[in-house]
Amino acid sequence: MDSLSFLPVSQEDMQDRGWWYYDFLVVTADAYIDHPSFGSAIISRVLEAEGYRVAVLAQPDWHSANPFRAMGKPRYGVLIGGGNIDSMVAHYTAAKKRRSSDAYSPGNRMGLRPDRPTIVYANRAREAFPDTPIIIGGLEASLRRFAHYDYWDDAVRRSILFDAQADLLVYGMGERATREIARRLAKGEPAAHLTDIRGTAWALRRAPGQPHDSLGDSCPFETAAIPSFEAVSSDKRDYAAATKIEYEEHDPIRGKAILQRHGDQMLVVNPPAMPLGREELDAVAELPYAREVHPMYDGLGGVAAIEEVRFSVTHNRGCFGGCNFCSLAFHQGRMITSRSHESVVREVEGFVRDPKFKGYVHDVGGPSANFRHPSCKQQLKNGMCKNRSCLAPTPCKNLDPGHGDYLALLRKVRAIPGVKKVFIRSGIRYDYMLCEKNSEFFSELVRHHISGQLKVAPEHCSSRVLDYMGKPHFDVYERFRDKYQRLNQRYGLEQYLVPYLMSSHPGCTLGDAVDLAVFLHQTGRQPEQVQDFYPTPGTLSTCMWYTELDPRTMEPVYVAKSPHDKALQRALLQWKRPELRRLVVEALHRAGREELIGYGKGCLVRPLGGHPESKQPGSLSGKGGGRGKGRRQRDAQPPSSRGRKGRRQR
Repeated sequence: MDSLSFLPVSQEDMQDRGWWYYDFLVVTADAYIDHPSFGSAIISRVLEAEGYRVAVLAQPDWHSANPFRAMGKPRYGVLIGGGNIDSMVAHYTAAKKRRSSDAYSPGNRMGLRPDRPTIVYANRAREAFPDTPIIIGGLEASLRRFAHYDYWDDAVRRSILFDAQADLLVYGMGERATREIARRLAKGEPAAHLTDIRGTAWALRRAPGQPHDSLGDSCPFETAAIPSFEAVSSDKRDYAAATKIEYEEHDPIRGKAILQRHGDQMLVVNPPAMPLGREELDAVAELPYAREVHPMYDGLGGVAAIEEVRFSVTHNRGCFGGCNFCSLAFHQGRMITSRSHESVVREVEGFVRDPKFKGYVHDVGGPSANFRHPSCKQQLKNGMCKNRSCLAPTPCKNLDPGHGDYLALLRKVRAIPGVKKVFIRSGIRYDYMLCEKNSEFFSELVRHHISGQLKVAPEHCSSRVLDYMGKPHFDVYERFRDKYQRLNQRYGLEQYLVPYLMSSHPGCTLGDAVDLAVFLHQTGRQPEQVQDFYPTPGTLSTCMWYTELDPRTMEPVYVAKSPHDKALQRALLQWKRPELRRLVVEALHRAGREELIGYGKGCLVRPLGGHPESKQPGSLSGKGGGRGKGRRQRDAQPPSSRGRKGRRQR
């Protein structure tokens, strides 16, 4: 693909366009992929559509300011994003071990971006252009907009706005705020005056003799104060109290601006921007993206991150699922908006014209694939309910669970000439599906939209642990599983359920982990992949992990914090692995469940002193024989996925 299909990445590109100046520099920690699944590409094209000249600087060498100066000084500002995945999650496992590859870099190479690139890039940009406005945004900035616990430092860090020394922070899905910022900067308005834009955060410095309490007086919105950076750094109850208010006010209809003092400065986080409406979402999705990796990476092995999204469609935004370990609600928000059928159909018709397209649409989804409208009518007027989940532990009586619109959309996409199969891979909320009385969508999901296996996330079987997670109780998953099996039998299909499970979530004791292992053993299942809880910034679960308090109730929460305690819980869920046997035996002794150590049918593991040729108990056959000889379970891990590496991104 010709480089002219992309935005300029060099002075040569600018010269090819006859440009002798440009307006905005967009800096990203990912390789440059001009596709609507990538936030920097969206913001770049939105600015272009407003008539601005935009240049892209992808994964610059951060060891000096020279790469930032390479295309000259932008007229209006530098916009910086840390990438589609939080940089620290991209670089480190939950055990804080360095990862070996980066799918968002050419050739999967590690080391092409620094840790915390938003901070590093912003400081280099300030060095390159001292008097140019610096605006930070994207996932990394959004989740770190307040003082936040940092798992990798094991400390509370101040708002990223201060560490980045930026003029302004944009959080959430930033199209509205970015347009307004660009319009006013282009008119010559100083960045310091841009204090009334929803979906942004900014800072005030205390003048000599000025009372701290008066710092927020110039905020144009109704305000709510939370404990200061100094307070949340030293008192975990203050941290939990601040987190509760941050979540309560994160609503575009009823939310207030939040004030948090950092020393002599006041952080002001304005209320969230309203989500884009349907026509606006359509317009953003249909901007002239190249929908490809920039050709400058052709000789470097390409960029793997394009493969799963190249022929996928994002039809919605927002998530009212309410999982406490997920950052979606704190970033995109809980209010659902969706694109029109016509827009989605046009996008898929574009796939058909692509010579790489083989007839398979990989996904028609989003944060939760089967959400296409607000959870209830009341929220459109009053906003989302405070301290109430739409789905967990039980569905709200006002929930509107209709799937008719989504079903109609999928039927239209399936009918496009050249489309062989339409998959749904981005996550189905099975609890939401079961709220609908008619099974039409469930039936068509099973018949038409599964590629051999359906991934769902029950996460655990303990009701107490699931309450801490903000998930429905396990009986809901069992009802879904049974219905899924019946539908597959009805249609003569052999399709699997792949259940995601999580170990070491706050509130999960060793006894809970044993109970889950016993349940899995009794039902003949063992997951090949288990996600250890990862305390990422901006989630309620991370607050619980750090403070050992539930911010919703301020009640104490048990947390398995040490690497060894976490390893014990993880090993229990993969008890058949020989290399984990010693950990499993230790965990069962510590939990007082020695009856599960032995050679009987109900035992999980042999004693450590057992004969090396003794058979491992608990095979699928129920006779203590080798793995895989028994009847295959429909919701067991399918053979094709065993040993597959990967990680879930929340």
